[in-house]
Amino acid sequence: ESPLHLGSFLCSENYLLTVTMWGWLGSLSQQSANAAFPYTVGEERSSLSDKSFWKLHDGQKQADSSRVSIFVFEKAGASEDQVKLARSSFFRLKTLRHPNILRYIDGVELDAKICVVTEAVVPLQDYLAQNGDNKAILRLAISWGIHQVAKGISFLNMDCNLCHAALCMAAVFVDVGGEWKIGGVDYLHTIGEAQPGPMIEYLAKYRPPGGKVSDGKAKWATDVWGLGCLVWEVFNHPLPQLSALKTVSQIPKQLVPSYCELVSANARSRPSAATFIANCRKPSGFMNNDFVNINLQLEEIQILDAGEKEALFTQLTDCIDTFPEAFQRNKILPILLQAFEFGEAGAAVLAPLFKLGKLLDTEEYQSKIVPCVVKLFSSTDRGTRINLLQQLDLFIEHLQPSIVNEKIFPHVALGFNDTVPVMREHTIKSML
Repeated sequence: ESPLHLGSFLCSENYLLTVTMWGWLGSLSQQSANAAFPYTVGEERSSLSDKSFWKLHDGQKQADSSRVSIFVFEKAGASEDQVKLARSSFFRLKTLRHPNILRYIDGVELDAKICVVTEAVVPLQDYLAQNGDNKAILRLAISWGIHQVAKGISFLNMDCNLCHAALCMAAVFVDVGGEWKIGGVDYLHTIGEAQPGPMIEYLAKYRPPGGKVSDGKAKWATDVWGLGCLVWEVFNHPLPQLSALKTVSQIPKQLVPSYCELVSANARSRPSAATFIANCRKPSGFMNNDFVNINLQLEEIQILDAGEKEALFTQLTDCIDTFPEAFQRNKILPILLQAFEFGEAGAAVLAPLFKLGKLLDTEEYQSKIVPCVVKLFSSTDRGTRINLLQQLDLFIEHLQPSIVNEKIFPHVALGFNDTVPVMREHTIKSML
């Protein structure tokens, strides 16, 4: 059109209507994007920034302010291969469900980015840096963490016939309870098939020697090499170059033989992840300690009989102070509360439960522990009530006067007239 006609159009009502319509559509599109992704993206975890094409952010669910982690892939500046890998990673994480693999919660692909929401985690590198003050406790956490990663790799290799292909410290994350989770599934693929795309430069140094094993006799060779690299990094720092794997001075002596098998130059001689765990669980092995033993029992608590549960809770009471605090608060305590709620534990659960109660602030104690105490005092089981009276000093200061007067003392008072002398004795002693 001529400049005159164009100028007339720009001043016309039709043009103004067109601009308004497109502006409204743009606003509507943004609102739809926000509705499709109801999370607040927070601060970035910079320790992952040069090790992945994903950016990791702390986040919150807008509906209830619960903590999450948000992995963000920006399409701008990314190659076509990386976009394909990010989409593949999104799909894989959504469909893989295992206790030792990063738990997917939500996700969305927008025009400019892909956002994947998972359980709240921190990169393993950050976790080790934040918990390095007590070497003995950290070593226990590492023994269980490596066990969990090896178990997750065994699941991928043996149960799913999948190869992670990029296992290293940058691919491992730690949840609020101190559990190690496998992430970084960008290059995950079916064993025997081609890798879905080229690796980023940072991961090149983790490429194992010996080539691929295609006959299925050692299909775990690539991932257990990565497991060996992870072991080295956990006790040292991120791997600078391949030759550093020969330096074993920082790795615990009891772990060195198994570590050397993982990073063998002969791919066929590397043990499977399950064999690695079995070797480390032998007497005097790196994973044969109270922390790992109790964790394994806690995982099977639903199938333990009453005697086994009592023995577990007694052992837990004796050694719980040597465990990582995050593990005590965020893993053991919920298990004990659940065991109590469903009546699986009996009086044996009280000692470790009250011990863990010391880690809670006043509000948490009132909401989590006090209801248990009130319920237990109403029990007709004399053993439970005597146990409570014997440990009164562990929780009495946390009980509000109204709770004591209305919900606890009436049950305690019944003990004065109990037909069993021991019950009367402990009731009187509790009043002194």
